[in-house]
Amino acid sequence: MGEPQFSRYVAIGDSFTEGVGDPDPDRPNGVRGWADRVAEVLATRTDDFGYANLAIRGMKLLPILEQQLGPALELRPDLVSLSAGGNDLIRPKVDIDAIVAEIAAAASMLREAGATVVLFTHGDGGSSGVFGAIRGRVAIYNELLRDFIADDPRDIVLVDNWRLKDGHDLRVWDEDRLHLNAIGHQGVAINVLDSLGVSHDLEPYPIPDGPLKTARQQRLEDLEWARKHLAPWVGRRLRRTSSGDGLGAKYPTLTPLA
Repeated sequence: MGEPQFSRYVAIGDSFTEGVGDPDPDRPNGVRGWADRVAEVLATRTDDFGYANLAIRGMKLLPILEQQLGPALELRPDLVSLSAGGNDLIRPKVDIDAIVAEIAAAASMLREAGATVVLFTHGDGGSSGVFGAIRGRVAIYNELLRDFIADDPRDIVLVDNWRLKDGHDLRVWDEDRLHLNAIGHQGVAINVLDSLGVSHDLEPYPIPDGPLKTARQQRLEDLEWARKHLAPWVGRRLRRTSSGDGLGAKYPTLTPLA
């Protein structure tokens, strides 16, 4: 069986798929991210390639499906990546079974339309930032997602971010501790392509060396992180606003990549 070929790739999701944490001022919304990196490789495999990225930061699962699934299907993709639910899991109350059921239903619709579907477990942030408090929720979500795929694996590719060995390392995370940095996004892109069985020449970015921090230095950094990132995030929750308010999709239609 030969290497798979894809000509119409659509990415659905939130900040993880939009590329937040991997800044590039020359790109729409000012970010690059793993999905762009995957699309750039796929574009070299066919002369007729188009890429759409509909993901918008801050979105919860149901708005993602309501606003992105229909437009994605209209583009008649042969490859769709769907990562969502992270912004639901960090809320005080969440129905994890319902989240996985919605993702399973969306994946089934995409498969029926002829697309290979890439799904993701959420990464293990360990004690990093907000994710440390919801580690158990993330683990439950991941197991339920794996169960769904095991029961009906047709045309589904799972990228298991939970098992990435560098997930606990703050050096692969942006300073906000909520989003991967360029090192992390490059690693996800490699894992997506490897999971799809697509050959590529991407290499992991080296994790920079640095001296071990004292307990006092870490406490000071934690306080600074809470002031700069945690407090504004809590404020948006209280105001019922989103970091993605006013933003549009990076690539709302199938776009050829140079």
